[in-house]
Amino acid sequence: MKALLLFLMIVVALSAQAQKGKDLPAVNSEIVAYVKVHEGQKIGRGECWDLAAEALNSVKADWDGFYGFGKEVQPDDVLPGDIAQFEGVQVEVRTENAIHRESYGHHTAIVMEVHAPRVFTIAHQNAGPGGRTVNETDLALANVKSGTIRFYRPQR
Repeated sequence: MKALLLFLMIVVALSAQAQKGKDLPAVNSEIVAYVKVHEGQKIGRGECWDLAAEALNSVKADWDGFYGFGKEVQPDDVLPGDIAQFEGVQVEVRTENAIHRESYGHHTAIVMEVHAPRVFTIAHQNAGPGGRTVNETDLALANVKSGTIRFYRPQR
């Protein structure tokens, strides 16, 4: 079973690396692979932080075990596998027929895809449609009305 899991993680990591034509740091590719393998599952207690902590630990990243997830990077430099830390964030998405609002008081997520500068798919728990299981949602920084999001590049 462990061999199959490792194989799947490598396949997903290689796929993520080829995704945007950018070379991802190996640690980032491995984090994306870890999350993909665990989509729909509850990691740890199902808290948002548990997903990032387990992903970082699984790839033997250097971090402080608290909120020092790695080297801080600017929003325009974010790559898949980077960690996002939300503080007091209010997001508002307007469509022709509706307004959708989300609040993230203190929240941690992992960037899974970068669609354009400042436009991402993130994976998280304890938020979004999956509740306490790993799920993905889209995030455009243009829709952030208040609060701060800091991004961290995992290190080894």
